[in-house]
Amino acid sequence: MKRHLIILLVAAAGAIAALPMTVAAQTAGQAPAQAWPQRTVKFILPLGPGSGSDIGGRLFADRLAARWGKPVVVENRPGGDGFVAINAFIGAHDDHTLLFAPTSTFTAHPILHSKVPYDRADMVPIARITNTLIALSVSEALKVRTVKELVERARAEPGKLNRASITGALDLVLAGFLKGLNLDVAKVPYRDPVQAVTDLAENRIQVYTAALAIVQSQLQAGSIRAVAMTNHRRAPAAPDIPTAAEAGYPALEFDGLVGLFGPRSMAPAVRERIAADIREVAADPFIEPRLTATGQILNPGSAAEFGAAIDEQTAKLAAIAKALDIKPED
Repeated sequence: MKRHLIILLVAAAGAIAALPMTVAAQTAGQAPAQAWPQRTVKFILPLGPGSGSDIGGRLFADRLAARWGKPVVVENRPGGDGFVAINAFIGAHDDHTLLFAPTSTFTAHPILHSKVPYDRADMVPIARITNTLIALSVSEALKVRTVKELVERARAEPGKLNRASITGALDLVLAGFLKGLNLDVAKVPYRDPVQAVTDLAENRIQVYTAALAIVQSQLQAGSIRAVAMTNHRRAPAAPDIPTAAEAGYPALEFDGLVGLFGPRSMAPAVRERIAADIREVAADPFIEPRLTATGQILNPGSAAEFGAAIDEQTAKLAAIAKALDIKPED
C-alpha cells in the first residue's frame, strides 16, 4: 500500500513540476514576438521614390511605427534588376531589416539570369499587402489609342520603337507578348526604371509597363496614354482603361503582388506578429482610399497565401519563357 502511495506521490510531483515547463514552452515562442522590435525597423525597397511599392511602403511604415513604438524607415535601393535591394536585405542578417517588394522584382530572376546571387529560401514571406495596378502605356506622340493600334504600328515599323519595363517579370511578360506576335521593339535598360516615364513622355521610348502610380501624373498631364491594364480585373482607380484580356491580348495579363519578407532566421512568432499587425493596419479606414488613389488594391493575406501566389506567378513566368524559348543570360 505504501509503495503504491509513493508511486502516486512521485507521479503527482512530476506532473506538477511539468506544469511550469509547459507554460514556459508555450510562452517561449510568444516572448520574441512581444519583445520585437527592440530598435528601428528598416523596410528595403527595390524601386525608387514614387513607385506604387514606395508609396504603400511609406504608408504602412508610418502606421506600423505608431503601433510598434519604434521608427520604421524606408530605404530605396533601386538598380541591378532588384539584386541591389535583395542583397542588401539578405546581407543585413537582421530581423529588423525587412524587404517590402513587388514579387515581380524577383520571380523572373531564375528565368532571366543564369546566376542568381542569393538564395530564394532566405526571403521568407511574412504577409501579402496589396495588388499593384500595372499599366501598359505609350507615348502620346505615338498617336495610338489601343493595344491593337500599338501592335499594328510596331509591325509597320520594325526596330523603330523602344520599350522599358519596371521589373524583370513585367519585362518578360512584355517581351513574350511582343515575341509571340513577332514584333521587333528594342529594350532600353534603366538603372532606376521609374525614371523611364519621363523618357516615355518625351517620346525617347514609346512603350512602357509599370505601376499605375508611376505613370499617373504623366497620364493626367496628357503626355502619355495607358492602352491597357495587365491586371485580371479593371482598376477602381482607372475604370476607363480596359484589361489586357478585354483589349484582346490575354498574353499581357499579369497581377502585381506586393508584400513583406523577413530573413530565414526570423522567429515564426515574430513573423506572425508582424502579419497580424499588418492586417490591423489594413483595416484602418484611412489606408484603403489612399492606396486606391495611388493605383493599388488593398489585399492583405497570410504568409501561406502570399507564398502560394508567388509560386503561381513563378510558374506562369516559367511557362512563358519555355513557350517562347527565352534563355537565361549571364
